[in-house]
Amino acid sequence: MRKRKRRIPAEARRAERALQIAVAKTIEDHRRTGDPIVVWEDGKVVDIPASRLRRSA
Repeated sequence: MRKRKRRIPAEARRAERALQIAVAKTIEDHRRTGDPIVVWEDGKVVDIPASRLRRSA
């Protein structure tokens, strides 16, 4: 039996793309200003220094 692929609504694709753009802009802003990014990793809060942030393409 074959599974049917679910069609992702256009609104969901646009919302995901908007979030990706917002995150990329935020990371670039932090990289430029020297502020760390704070993330949740392995159950802990982790600071990633701006020097470790890569420039977005």
